[in-house]
Amino acid sequence: MKSRADYVSQTDLAAQKAAISVIEEYHPNHLILAEESDESLQDQLARWDGRPLWIVDPLDGTTNFLHNHPYYCSSIALAVDGRPVVGAVTSAPSGERWWAAEGIGAFKNGKPISVSEEHQLIHSMAGTGFPFKLLDVLPEYLEEFDRVLRATSGIRRGGSAALDLCYLAQGSLDVFWEKILMPWDFAAGLILVREAGGAVARPDGSELGLGPGPVCCANSPKLLGELLKVLEG
Repeated sequence: MKSRADYVSQTDLAAQKAAISVIEEYHPNHLILAEESDESLQDQLARWDGRPLWIVDPLDGTTNFLHNHPYYCSSIALAVDGRPVVGAVTSAPSGERWWAAEGIGAFKNGKPISVSEEHQLIHSMAGTGFPFKLLDVLPEYLEEFDRVLRATSGIRRGGSAALDLCYLAQGSLDVFWEKILMPWDFAAGLILVREAGGAVARPDGSELGLGPGPVCCANSPKLLGELLKVLEG
């Protein structure tokens, strides 16, 4: 247990070691930002000197994994000049694999994918994640949850932001928001959503960058704008 309801397993560590070994073999001069590093996120980002940066989440949805719930995955992205340009997500339980590259498109199991064509928020399916690590923001989040639930056709919470963003990219979700995500949670999903035709931003409309913070996205700039208005209250 890293903190309350925040776990790391031997599988996390083994998967991260395997991923890093491949990256270092093929790209020895690149840097790596990894969730289960001995260094903090701030220290890892402080070492970044502008070189290509691999962002590794060896097991997103560890609590699900530990409870034999099949909603978990591995997520890896490559950022160039601070912008994710390649991302890949693999769900071992389902055998689903997503990947995207800037200017090339987004794919699932080798076939192109795209976001949904839903134009109305009231008919949209929303994805979210609970702020279980920051319970002090729970009252504010629950107010957002109430407003989004009333403004959409429903809300789903799976427990893996990386998978949520994949499902948005393939059209199974129409909008998504979460109060706080780390770069390894959203980097691969960000490029998938963008290449599938969606839009991603902070609540104030700014770019995500590579820092932690809130994430909002939708199948289009129009729905993203409507979601942001609902979240503002």
